Amino acid sequence: MQIVDYLIIGIYLIGMVIVGLWFQRKAAQGINSYFLGNRSLPWWVLGASGMASNLDVSGTMIIVALVYALGACGMYIEIRGGVTLIMAFLMIFMGKWNRRAKVMTLAEWMEFRFGKNGEGRLARLITAVTSILVTIAMITYFAVGGGKFLDKFLGIPNFLGLSSQFWAATALIAVAMIYTVASGLYGVVWTDVFQGSLIFMMIIYIVYRVFHFTLPAEFAVAMPIKDIAGGGFQAFNTTYQNWSDVLPKWKLAIDSISVYSMYNLFGIAIMFYIIKVVIEGSGGTGSYMIQRYYAAKSDRDAGLLSLFWTFLLSFRWFFVGAMAVWGVYLGTKISDPEMVLPIVVETLPTGIKGFMIAGIMAAAMSTFDSTVNAGAAYWVKDIYLEHINPHATDRQQMRQSYGASIVIVVLGLALMLVIKNINEIWGWITMSIGAGLIVPQLIRWYWWRLNGYGYAIGMAAGMLASIVWKLITPEATAEYFAFMFAAGISFIGTIVGTLLTKPTDEKVLDNFYRVTRPFGFWGPIRAKLSPKVRHEINRENRRDIISIFFAVPWQVCLFMMWMVLVMKRFDTFLSLLLVVITLSVILYFTWFRWLSSEVKIDESNKEVTQ
Repeated sequence: MQIVDYLIIGIYLIGMVIVGLWFQRKAAQGINSYFLGNRSLPWWVLGASGMASNLDVSGTMIIVALVYALGACGMYIEIRGGVTLIMAFLMIFMGKWNRRAKVMTLAEWMEFRFGKNGEGRLARLITAVTSILVTIAMITYFAVGGGKFLDKFLGIPNFLGLSSQFWAATALIAVAMIYTVASGLYGVVWTDVFQGSLIFMMIIYIVYRVFHFTLPAEFAVAMPIKDIAGGGFQAFNTTYQNWSDVLPKWKLAIDSISVYSMYNLFGIAIMFYIIKVVIEGSGGTGSYMIQRYYAAKSDRDAGLLSLFWTFLLSFRWFFVGAMAVWGVYLGTKISDPEMVLPIVVETLPTGIKGFMIAGIMAAAMSTFDSTVNAGAAYWVKDIYLEHINPHATDRQQMRQSYGASIVIVVLGLALMLVIKNINEIWGWITMSIGAGLIVPQLIRWYWWRLNGYGYAIGMAAGMLASIVWKLITPEATAEYFAFMFAAGISFIGTIVGTLLTKPTDEKVLDNFYRVTRPFGFWGPIRAKLSPKVRHEINRENRRDIISIFFAVPWQVCLFMMWMVLVMKRFDTFLSLLLVVITLSVILYFTWFRWLSSEVKIDESNKEVTQ
């Protein structure tokens, strides 16, 4: 990089710190302000912030790697997590269900669902601990990708026996920590809005450049080679027609020596990814994503922020497709697929390069800051205040918020010393850790009999199963095996733990159902309501169930539409555009026009308002 590139990056970093410090006084009013922005933030700000938070550099690098190596079909692999297909579920019903609880964290929600007695407190503690562990794993994931990217440009030497990638990641995270710790959710969302604008300018430039490229009819792409075959990378031949084809195939023909040959049973892999996403979407989410919904003002705002978030996020696939095309265009300059993004940036002219690196750093920090802020909330709200110092002053709570953020980041950086591959840790997080937690997260909404003990046992068993899987299978294996192992252990623990203990108090269940109004197996609780109330709740639930069947393909086609456009498959683009328009019209009538409606049950159990 030249001096002007460093100057652009420096101005950006200083600007982020200034914005963060500007909101410090507002955020320091208390933990409700620090973690939820006092539930006063506009829906469009929360939506734009959510979009920016999903555009992490590690995820972008691995998605670009998969699309570059496998072509347009690589998108289907990222249904496991990178497509964030759960947005469709959050948009239709899961976002408003979570908002109605009016809590600060997913762990606090457990007492809303299971009560404030032993089972509720145990479920809350287990959720807090597992959420913090997942947060640390996510920090490692961000650090590996961010370090791998920035090391290409910063020229930081190895120091104290630690790699230059480690120090590059540390430098990036240190800057993000300043405004994250200082300003909480206020700083997070407003810096995300600014960073999102920077990211969009970056996308526009890259797409404009790529539209001037023409790919050859045949070319080679690089893929990683298994260690038993000597390790490293090797070129594999393909054609433009096959590479840009979005129709999923049941089997792929990737050479067995490639690490990516684990995806040869493509249909089975995608089937499991879809199952995982449906379960995860139907069970809600945690971390920084759900925090946006806890901060929403109303059901309507929850729906609008989801719609805006999903629409903005679709342009990520414009960028991903453009980067993959550029990587193919560079030919033999690409050896490691995960290095397509930094190598492309390396070829940019002076000034543009600095701007582009600043944009990618914005993508990295916007995800990092949200994750750290949400992770610290679990420590302060669900562990410190509940089990250590229930009478802590506002000042003590804020100090704990700052300290928890720092400790979580340090632990995440430490794990970076043993995990080097982005796809490795992302696959473990999404298909092993995620699978271990996904079953109790799902059942909590739909089965009245699930109690806090069953939930806690299922969560703990799933987390331990995912860790054991990582220890006993260090080599790359099919991710659906990890999914089945962790999810199976978690399911057994959840059901056995529930049936061996008594049901949750009926008053707690009654309150939960009246406020949340989910569909599912709530017969004994639902029967207590008047016929008129049940009718209105059933009508709302039917609309949501019908809408989700259109929302999921709508989101997939929306994302894929931009990717094939930049690949110049205009025939496919027009077909997908027609599908998106048709599904949008259907969703208007089944979902959007009802956003202002909310069923409210009065104390007499007789009146319903919308």
